[in-house]
Amino acid sequence: MTIIICPGINNPALTEKFVTCLYDKITDGLVGNNYVNLLTVPADGILPLSGLHIFEFLRHRLKSNLDPVTFIGFSAGVVGAIAAAHLWQLQSGKVEAFIAIDGWGVPLLGDFPIYRMSHDYFTHWSSLVLGSGQYNFYADPAVEHLQMWENPQAVQGWLVDSKIDPPYQQRLSAVEFLYKVMQ
Repeated sequence: MTIIICPGINNPALTEKFVTCLYDKITDGLVGNNYVNLLTVPADGILPLSGLHIFEFLRHRLKSNLDPVTFIGFSAGVVGAIAAAHLWQLQSGKVEAFIAIDGWGVPLLGDFPIYRMSHDYFTHWSSLVLGSGQYNFYADPAVEHLQMWENPQAVQGWLVDSKIDPPYQQRLSAVEFLYKVMQ
């Protein structure tokens, strides 16, 4: 499993905490010869906004290997990540999933599974009109924007299946939601 981490314009220490938490959660559930390849895109300056920069990073790191990848973008990093996901597919790569964490205001469309995660209910419902998947997550109680990235295991909220009426909800943490949609 290859996961591409696309941070926003934030302190790199927060991204390190996110990656550690995600890796710990994912590897707890692995069995046999499964492996996790977490690649964190460098987030110098405004580079998280550049889909071409992210795509070139992937081509360099994965060489000619067009293995299926999962993108996780945070905040401004969602902008570049969605563009890179489309470029990856244009080059015959497969996008297993696209997860946008607090990508408020970013249109999310694609022929791959898309999931939105929001730090509060307002961000959740106001983002849905710009594209979402069947399953999305919002923090309840609401948390600060950066807390979703720094400490996803401590953020509690709701998985929402918005494709059924009335919507189905399940209580879990942000990291449990990530794990669930990447299985």
